Amino acid sequence: MGDEVNWLDEQQLRAWKSFAALMVVLPATLDGEMQRLAGITQFEYGVMAGLSEAPGRTMRISALAEFAQGSLSRLSHLIKRLERRGWVRRELDPADGRYTNAILTDEGYAKIVQIAPEHVAGVRRLVVDTLTPAQLRQLGEISERVLRGIAPGNCPGPQRYGERA
Repeated sequence: MGDEVNWLDEQQLRAWKSFAALMVVLPATLDGEMQRLAGITQFEYGVMAGLSEAPGRTMRISALAEFAQGSLSRLSHLIKRLERRGWVRRELDPADGRYTNAILTDEGYAKIVQIAPEHVAGVRRLVVDTLTPAQLRQLGEISERVLRGIAPGNCPGPQRYGERA
């Protein structure tokens, strides 16, 4: 291993520190608001919202894990918690019994419909409305580029998070 370190210059360091702080503060803020609003985590909301937009409100748990950027183990535990609340149920995939589907129940769908307006208002207040349209477009492009660098081929595009094309 070489002794040469390619240190960040002042501009790079400033950008990195701001971005690193954002990665900590924004998720914690969104999670706190979701907890106060609905008693669920931001991750739980994202999974349920993804199911609410899936055909038949159904998705294979393995596909849901990829959608939510979570491990299969994490999703399995989450699905169990959501099942206990009556918001999700599991069934074997009728097309291939080796897989299990997560299905958003009517109660779960009602929960998402109830809290979605407040969630969107929070996203607008914390992110969307703080940026110009050009900055927001750049944020999307930058985020996708960084995600592609981390996980090539597993970059969540707009359709993966419910944006209409």
